[in-house]
Amino acid sequence: MTVSGSTASGSSVLADERGILWRGALALAAAMGVGRFAYTPILPLMERQASLTADAGAWIATANYVGYLVGALLLIVFPALALSGGFLRCWLLVLVASIAAMPLSTDPPVWMVLRFLAGVASAVIFVVSAQAVLRTLRRNPHLSGWAYGGVGLGITLSGGAVLLLGSTSSWGVSWLVCAVLAALLGAPVWTLLDRATPPSSTAEASEDVVPGRARAFGLLLLGYFLEGVGYIIAATFLVAALADADLSWLGNGAWVLVGLAAVPSCVLWSRLSRGVSTPTLLVAALLLQTVAVALPGLTGNPVAVILAAVVFGGTFMGITTLALASGAALRVPRAAAALTSAYGLGQIAGPLAVQPTLAAGYRPALLIGGAVLLGGALVVLALRLTSWETRPGTTPGSVRDS
Repeated sequence: MTVSGSTASGSSVLADERGILWRGALALAAAMGVGRFAYTPILPLMERQASLTADAGAWIATANYVGYLVGALLLIVFPALALSGGFLRCWLLVLVASIAAMPLSTDPPVWMVLRFLAGVASAVIFVVSAQAVLRTLRRNPHLSGWAYGGVGLGITLSGGAVLLLGSTSSWGVSWLVCAVLAALLGAPVWTLLDRATPPSSTAEASEDVVPGRARAFGLLLLGYFLEGVGYIIAATFLVAALADADLSWLGNGAWVLVGLAAVPSCVLWSRLSRGVSTPTLLVAALLLQTVAVALPGLTGNPVAVILAAVVFGGTFMGITTLALASGAALRVPRAAAALTSAYGLGQIAGPLAVQPTLAAGYRPALLIGGAVLLGGALVVLALRLTSWETRPGTTPGSVRDS
């Protein structure tokens, strides 16, 4: 009887983990892969067909990133909202509606408002989903990579849809197709929190954060902020930069490669973290991403661009996976929301930092993005050299201070 009961309990836990994994993956595909990143392949269409300027395009991107920051801060100030199924469902509806409404206007300020709302929705769905996944997988955190890989799935599907529609298709049709994709992929959000493990009875906030961990978390925040600055420059302008370099035929195809590479990347980085410390992997991932972002700014060689797209896709969500795991291991209250806020600040700063250079084309912006990412790698290297690091193979909360 005891063995039977134990087996049944184990099967139930496994079913809960599988249920939260695929729901989390599809939620992130809708919120991030489509809600956040559909703008990247559609931007060149809007520039050609709706007379959108590079300057206005950067402001529209920034509005989305401001919304993302607001969504993350909302969950820091009101953490109980992260446990509300109704709150989560409302923001899914806002996400779909804000995407579907894009073709209803050709006025950049209206587009800024819509992208702002999409940004808030993306952050809410991302943070709530990430926290739900990490709670449910507390005993097997390395499996969370399967959920984070959903972002790559959303990028692949939205970028592939725009690619299939063709460069002569209406930009408005592209947004409507992406709205349908967001609705279909986001449907499992309806039952996400119902299947997730509830918060532990031991209050996270009641645990003191020792000074060593506080310093480590500060470095992690700074490094993740710089990642937000550098990666978003490529995520926003890569396709437009290729069009600017007479590689428009490669643009959306390269973006689809980014998504395809992102799908398995989180699982790969999570598995590597079972044998290598997380800060070490973060440094490696940031250095790889530095090269991937800067390379299209240095050369228009198609092979180099394809390689850069694959490496970029293989690192940007992997870095998110590793950073959130590090925050959880440090046991800092609401670490996921705090890290997402730092990331959001970086994403606001990124387009604004390169905006003065856009008159000379998009390629200088990619070089700036690479330089910022190199700075992020150096910050995380400082974290790696501090007395704190995640042991290989540890679960969140298992840290050593020495």
